[in-house]
Amino acid sequence: MTLSRKTLCFLAVLVLAWSALTAVPPAAAAAPEPVSTHAQAAALIDVVSGRLLYSANGDKRMRIASLTKIMTAIVAIEHGKLSDIVKTSVRAAGKEGSSIYLQKGEQMSLQNLLYGLMLRSGNDAATAIAEHVGGSEEGFVYLMNEKARMLGLTHTHFMNPSGLDDDDHYSTADDMAKLTAYALKNPVFKEIVKTKVKTAPNPNDEWDYKWRNKNKMLSLYDGADGVKTGYTKLAHRCLVSSATRDGQQLAVVTLDDGDDWTDHQKLLDWGFAHYPLSEVAHQGQPVNGYPLAVGRTFLYPFAEGEKEQLRSKLVLTAAASTAYRLGERGTIQWFIGDDRIGATPVYDRGDVRLKAPDRPSWTPETTSGAVPPRIWHDSFMGALRLTLLSLFGGKGAAGW
Repeated sequence: MTLSRKTLCFLAVLVLAWSALTAVPPAAAAAPEPVSTHAQAAALIDVVSGRLLYSANGDKRMRIASLTKIMTAIVAIEHGKLSDIVKTSVRAAGKEGSSIYLQKGEQMSLQNLLYGLMLRSGNDAATAIAEHVGGSEEGFVYLMNEKARMLGLTHTHFMNPSGLDDDDHYSTADDMAKLTAYALKNPVFKEIVKTKVKTAPNPNDEWDYKWRNKNKMLSLYDGADGVKTGYTKLAHRCLVSSATRDGQQLAVVTLDDGDDWTDHQKLLDWGFAHYPLSEVAHQGQPVNGYPLAVGRTFLYPFAEGEKEQLRSKLVLTAAASTAYRLGERGTIQWFIGDDRIGATPVYDRGDVRLKAPDRPSWTPETTSGAVPPRIWHDSFMGALRLTLLSLFGGKGAAGW
């Protein structure tokens, strides 16, 4: 019996379909080698993308000591004026704990106080800043908690700007990592926390203040550029550090860690080795099939095998919407398997925003890495139906 050409094609497609459906689905991304620390809680984050790369007891509420001052600094930078002259109150001058030894009535610029806050962990500086920027210490704490709420730090609550122990003053390693990634995007904050030594005018003596950063990571680790130490008798040793290598910045948080200098170096090495930052799309890149272009560069740290599973989805903006009238034509959403890892806006190719200084997208989203079998199956079946349509026309394919 002689088979027609159409029948032979149909049989060939069936064989191909059966082979593909019985094959093993694409393997999940290789899991990075395990790493551990001496900390009661720890987290590692990629600053640009906001992706948490490592978390151990990351949602455990704990005391955070002077890591609090990361929030104090960013709130003061955003709400205050750096050139303002701040007058030290009796309450600020007498604040317990670590100090830059401000005296009652002493005047200093807000900018210099921020250096005293972050390099020497001055509790007196924290109180002086809070009273000036917030109108009172209590008013400033309200701003801190509002900022935490806006950033989605759901396991964080502040009672003071310095980090002195209080049962209602707490955060988590994950929340502190997210806060740090946010703060490091501010150029003023970024400059302060990477400074090893700072001098400032001293009205009380003939010589200037000279503050050396307590963060030993700045000298211990190549590329280290922040962030803050912390300690109280109840919180024990706490540390947030950051480092930049090959254009990628990572930040580490450890809470209650007796060997934090070593653990931070280990976690940074691990992060750089297993989650290198890659460009997914760049500003101005044309969108295939549309008169549109990518509005912002999108960068993401991929583990081994994840980038091969990357897929995108263009979601167009409704023409009647406010966003459309303001120039946004849609968003490109990026996925690894079924997990959304971020998004970037798209504009008309001639839009003036494509010529503006670029800033990579910041999207604190996570990924599991694996491609679910159902998604793979649906993708294959969609391709198979298109093949049948081209062979037999609409009627035959619809019945398949």
